[in-house]
Amino acid sequence: MIRVLMVDDNVKLIDAVKEYFKTSEEIKITMEAHDGLEGIEKIKNNQDEYDMILLDLIMPKKDGMDVLEAMKNENIDKKVIVETSYNASEVIREVAEYGVNYFILKPFDLVDLEKKILDIFKKKDEKSIDFHNGNMQVAISKMLHNLGIPSHIKGYQFIRDAVYLVFENPDMIGGITKELYPELASKYDTTVSRVERAIRHAVEVSWNRGDLKLMENIFGHSVDIDKAKPTNSEFIVTIADKLRLDFYKVGA
Repeated sequence: MIRVLMVDDNVKLIDAVKEYFKTSEEIKITMEAHDGLEGIEKIKNNQDEYDMILLDLIMPKKDGMDVLEAMKNENIDKKVIVETSYNASEVIREVAEYGVNYFILKPFDLVDLEKKILDIFKKKDEKSIDFHNGNMQVAISKMLHNLGIPSHIKGYQFIRDAVYLVFENPDMIGGITKELYPELASKYDTTVSRVERAIRHAVEVSWNRGDLKLMENIFGHSVDIDKAKPTNSEFIVTIADKLRLDFYKVGA
């Protein structure tokens, strides 16, 4: 059983994570703290009662960086996943200096969190952040927010994962419906048709409320913004292509 100390001022998120792992035989949230000061105290005084720390960055009293600094000063060597909604790539690099195991961007899927916790413990003592993955997730999330897609709708999660998959596997471009949709449906335990509908709804939301100049910049060469919104496939592939150009342009 992997025992997790969760330090986050969002009580509802802590409750949701605790509920998700309630029946798990491998992971359990055994302790919690609601601000950085309380987190530091529990981290220092209860080292035999947890195996991993799930740490928010932005909190009252002391922030996540203060917590990591305190751990460094006390020579406390515990596995750490940092979670935050502050999506700046330079933060990832600053966090990495403390030797944390992973950086996860809010809002995150609990299935992904579970997989990452298990992966970290399978890799034993490895301590490194995947900068490529971290930077890409930040870039995709920022792009979707600028395009007017709210993170609380289901299509946002599907598009975010779809863009990342196409970015990493360009061969998927020709198999959006036959490969990509089934993979997303399997991951989120839903149907292909629901994935397709949720993405279509998110594209419609984006087309009605997104940044017009950004949309013309991204989609201008593939669709006519005045006549029709892009198809799901066009939307996903065009964003992935745009990010690929931007990503390698800056040598990321």
